[in-house]
Amino acid sequence: MKAHYGYKDGSGDYFIVIDTDKCNGCSECVKACPNDVLELVLNEFDIEGDTMAIVKEEHRKKIKYSCAPCKPVSNERKIPCVLACQPKAITHSW
Repeated sequence: MKAHYGYKDGSGDYFIVIDTDKCNGCSECVKACPNDVLELVLNEFDIEGDTMAIVKEEHRKKIKYSCAPCKPVSNERKIPCVLACQPKAITHSW
């Protein structure tokens, strides 16, 4: 399952996408996030009860501001949470 967190408005759109099937719960993205936007939670869809990364509830409606420092202006800037994710479960679109 892919969870999309983000916004679309007059300034454009920006989404952090977490593929919960690929997420192994390693917490590297949580550690890499400079704004404390991500957290690990119990994956309710996993019969083994593993954890997965999600955007914290308090950041979901203001991700435009929470993730603004990391939003790429060009293809040259890399997003810390995306770089930290070894299984490539986190992507972005803008």
